[in-house]
Amino acid sequence: MIRLARVGARKQPYYRIVVIEKDRARNGRSIEVVGTYNPRTEPATVVLKHERVAYWRGVGAQLSPIVLKLVTKNPAAASVAETAAA
Repeated sequence: MIRLARVGARKQPYYRIVVIEKDRARNGRSIEVVGTYNPRTEPATVVLKHERVAYWRGVGAQLSPIVLKLVTKNPAAASVAETAAA
């Protein structure tokens, strides 16, 4: 599963977008970090490794609802999509 793991201080949320087994704890040991999400900036900052997200989705990883929303609002650049297709 691809979901958020909170790493920020108290009242200062900052999240990593991680690939993790579905039954692990929210901040448990993850397989891979595929991005970050900072809701405190204006606008919120989302940094994704789109090629790694596409890889993990290809091998069966599911996106959590929040991560799905972040991925759809922040699509990969056209150049990244072209290199992945080639």
